[in-house]
Amino acid sequence: MHASHGVELNCGCQTCSQKDKGFFCGLTLAAAKDLEAIKSPSIYPTGAVLFMEKESYRGVYLLCSGKVKLTMTSSGGKTLILRLARPGELLGLMSAMSSSPYEATVETLEPSQVCFIRQEDFSQFIAKYPEVYRSVLRQVSAQYYDTCEQMRTIALSTSSREKVARLLLHWSAAGRETEEGTRTSVPFTHEQIAECVGSTRETVTRTLSEFKNNHLVTFKGATMLIPDRAALAAIGGD
Repeated sequence: MHASHGVELNCGCQTCSQKDKGFFCGLTLAAAKDLEAIKSPSIYPTGAVLFMEKESYRGVYLLCSGKVKLTMTSSGGKTLILRLARPGELLGLMSAMSSSPYEATVETLEPSQVCFIRQEDFSQFIAKYPEVYRSVLRQVSAQYYDTCEQMRTIALSTSSREKVARLLLHWSAAGRETEEGTRTSVPFTHEQIAECVGSTRETVTRTLSEFKNNHLVTFKGATMLIPDRAALAAIGGD
């Protein structure tokens, strides 16, 4: 093991901190051994682009640690953040299943460990071990759910207030319940939140200030507290 960009490289699944949570967790010993032989681990710095939208598919990327965002860009240069990938997630899976170009751009938000698996190796691996298809189905379902939530936020909300409220509620769905309310981390800056909801940074900043003044949310660093989810949901139209 060695450290790069402040992250210690972990080359083995058996010592991974995300063990039992990721795409390839739960494999048989034979499959796990073959996986170790075909994946290439690397540490990427903040702002590294793993692949770009419409780029030819060349393989999949397993996010072992860190944070990455998936984005799409219009012909006019407007960027929309689709979602934040979770450690243990396989990136480029839809392209692998359809043999089509990558559907989004993937960029690191912090130093991240990622394992690359070449196109040919991944195809042979899933053909040899049908058990992997269960993980494929599970992750495709999760990505479909996240896409539906994003479409609800963007297409079904009539104002920026509704969009931001829906987004905060979605992020806090897996938050920690405390006596003060639901506590969770906010993974994006105001500008990035604007890219999530198709708005501007100024509008997002103004909306969050309104929410704070009305005691709908409070922030301490990157931690957000929602005292009353029902009150925020009323603004989001839920």
